[in-house]
Order: sequence, then structure tokens, then C-alpha cells
Amino acid sequence: MERHDIATRQDCERLVERFYGRALHDPFIGWLFVDVAQLDLEAHLPQIASFWETILLGAKSYGGGAFHPHAQLHRKAELKAGHFDRWLALWRESVDELFEGPVAEQAKDHAHRVAYAFHRRLQGLPPDFLSIRPREDGALPVTRHGPPSVQDPPA
Repeated sequence: MERHDIATRQDCERLVERFYGRALHDPFIGWLFVDVAQLDLEAHLPQIASFWETILLGAKSYGGGAFHPHAQLHRKAELKAGHFDRWLALWRESVDELFEGPVAEQAKDHAHRVAYAFHRRLQGLPPDFLSIRPREDGALPVTRHGPPSVQDPPA
């Protein structure tokens, strides 16, 4: 099967479905989704596809906050570095299996930044901006965390 770059909402949906197909059955992190979070996959997949469509394609279809559900999960079952590492490995495998190109690379890089930032935040640590990798064009990727302020446009 020839791979192409991530370019549409359908590509994001396909990627998210592939990832969760792996993650829910993974012996290391599957229980977090199934037993602890009791994830409603039918409701969750469109939200997560919207998150990635917004991040990767600029669609502005995601309006939630990604950190809060992870903080709730962390209160039920401590999320450790190994959990994030496994999540990233499954995500990268899913991306690489389906896609290739600059947006696919961006999907892997952004997942790395999110996982690292979430883990540090859950541990009560400040962000470590020195460890965040710059983009290929040399620019430092910047993401905003926390509730939107009055002047912020909706995401």
C-alpha cells in the first residue's frame, strides 16, 4: 500500500482509529483506556480526530482542553513516564504504517511534545523548554496551555 501525507479529516480519523486499535489492546497501556478511563470510543474518536485535524491541518475543529481528561485519569491511576513512552511508540507505529511526509512527521513531533509536557505537568514540574525539539525550519514550536483568555480566539 502506497503511503501519502496526512492531508484530510479522513486521514486524521484513520490515524486515530489505527492508534486506538492498537492502544486498547496493548498489554502495557490498554487497561488505562478500558478499565480506568472506561473510554467511550464512539464518542472519543471524533473528538481526538478533531484535535489532530486542528493541530496538523489548521481546521480549528477542536474546542476542548486536552490536559484535563489526562489529569482526571492520573488521579485514578498514576500515569508514569513508561505509559507515555508506550503511547508514543504506538502513535509513531500508527503514523508510520499509514502515512509519510512532513505532516506525518509533524504528527509524531507534536505527540512527543504533548506527551512530554503532560507528563511533566502531571508530576508538578515546570515545562522544560530546552528539551523541546525545534521544527525542521528551525522555529521553536510554541503551544498555549491553560484556559483561553478573553482575547484568545476559540481553538
